[in-house]
Amino acid sequence: MKKLASLALAGLLIASGAAMAAEGQKTAKDVSFSFEGPFGTFDRQQLQRGYKVYKEVCANCHSMRLVKFRNLAEGGIFNEEQVKALAATYTVKDGPDASGEMFDRPGLPSDAFPSPFANDEAAKAANGGAVPPDLSLLTKSRPGWYGTFNQLWNGIGGPQYIYSVLTGYEETPAELAAEQPEGKYYNPYFGAGHWIGMPPPLSEGQVTFDDGAPNTVDAMSHDVAAFLAFTAEPKMEERKELGFMVLIYLAVFTALLYLVKKKLWADVH
Repeated sequence: MKKLASLALAGLLIASGAAMAAEGQKTAKDVSFSFEGPFGTFDRQQLQRGYKVYKEVCANCHSMRLVKFRNLAEGGIFNEEQVKALAATYTVKDGPDASGEMFDRPGLPSDAFPSPFANDEAAKAANGGAVPPDLSLLTKSRPGWYGTFNQLWNGIGGPQYIYSVLTGYEETPAELAAEQPEGKYYNPYFGAGHWIGMPPPLSEGQVTFDDGAPNTVDAMSHDVAAFLAFTAEPKMEERKELGFMVLIYLAVFTALLYLVKKKLWADVH
């Protein structure tokens, strides 16, 4: 039965890998992030840069409805005063007021990031009939690696997927040029097939960082991928700390149980 189960699992993994190859998707580029591994942490300066890329570029089309401005302060990216000022730069629709009308007001730390479009129909009209995906949990819903064991060991590679798509636009191969849909771009890292409706969003020097960090396409893609990893799991560092403490507790508890067992059975021959 064990042998049969192993063969079935191996067949499933091979089939899934073949399916991905048939779609023409490349495995995500293997780039490193500071938060990888059991002791990895977020680089706050990188998250600040990633937020700026999101605000100045990505937020023109993509929403982030599950993230509140206060999460930026809770995660140590900005302090509370900075978050208040930052939130106030956005306009949020609220209401109804006493007369039953909706009204616009400056954003508050308790508000979620507002969507760039009033509704899905407006988003479709502005983006060729497709609604740009919400970015809140994108690094949790888009895998960069495939294979059960690979993902268990290395994670799903969500940030690497974001980075790869942003830096993965290529000239359409000659053999595919005839089938290229109008208004689509060739990107072999895109998960829904190699034709993507989003034009290359980043260009050299597009965003200027306050800390003087490089603003190449590669660097900006790395920064915004890290920021989206934070928005998908802002409590990641706390989870890792708790997990480490649990492992220490289990190790001490195991040692105590062993000593108790030795004491109780010391006189038994």
